[in-house]
Amino acid sequence: MKTRKLRDIEVSEVGMGCMAFSHGYGQIPPESYSIEAIQGAYAHGCTFFDTAEVYSPNLSGIGHNERIVGKALRDVRKNTVLATKLFLSSGEVRREGSVYKAVRNHLEDSMERLGTDYIDLYYLHRTSGGVSVEDVADAMGQLFQDGLIRGWGLSQVDVDVIRRAQHVAPLSAIQNIYSMVERDVEKGVIPYCLKNNIGVVPFSPIASGLLSGKITTRTQFEINDDVRNWVPQLSKRNIAGNQPIVDLLKETAAVKGATPAQISLAWMLKKYPNVVPIPGSKNKERILENLDASEVELSDEEFKSLDDALNHLKVYGHRGFSH
Repeated sequence: MKTRKLRDIEVSEVGMGCMAFSHGYGQIPPESYSIEAIQGAYAHGCTFFDTAEVYSPNLSGIGHNERIVGKALRDVRKNTVLATKLFLSSGEVRREGSVYKAVRNHLEDSMERLGTDYIDLYYLHRTSGGVSVEDVADAMGQLFQDGLIRGWGLSQVDVDVIRRAQHVAPLSAIQNIYSMVERDVEKGVIPYCLKNNIGVVPFSPIASGLLSGKITTRTQFEINDDVRNWVPQLSKRNIAGNQPIVDLLKETAAVKGATPAQISLAWMLKKYPNVVPIPGSKNKERILENLDASEVELSDEEFKSLDDALNHLKVYGHRGFSH
């Protein structure tokens, strides 16, 4: 697979979000299936794998997903880029005596679960824990100097927060929601990141399956631990409203001999050179389909036609990202 860089960290241009093996899309598969799926993605050319300490069934535990990812990739660790995330609260910072000590505790626990002695890309999962982003940036800079991380990032943040962090310790990546139906990052985040050599790692780039064309108003989502029950674009009314966008993808896909999901990924890859999407799935076939978006080449004319048409279509439902 072709590669891109998140600052100076080289990754496959389509990565893999691993959350669904532990949380967010209903019943989780057996661990053995999840490990085979991750290993299959690696064999297919994926080198970039994203997890988080909090990914667990119903978000009721710590480390479930990290352990699966660690087991799956332990034999090829040196050939992969592992990204994980931490939540940080002001209370634990007070208990530990410093932001650095608190962050390092999280990092060491994640490294143990992942079976590694360094993390390639370490994110602050959200900025709502009452700890200043400048203090987190300073701690991340120290961890980089310690040789424990190769880069760091922020998730679900706007330019003001990114700029404040960047002034303390250079960021490798920003992980925000971004897709054809969630384009807020195009206004400020992506231009700032392009200017400052920061990668943008879109999560939910296929809009929780909406842009695959497989979801209809008759689709029934799982009852337990399924984020699709509250994703704004996936209410029955908004699925119907967003059908013209799905139809546009289907038309382009038919011409290109691709799938709608692949076209939605190829669109963002063509649009921005610093974007590395991390579609997630718990289905082996879908995972490989998403990775193969790297092989779909949109010409300048095809891209312009698609982008222009998209700009004239209304999006129903909006999730956005927090500050």
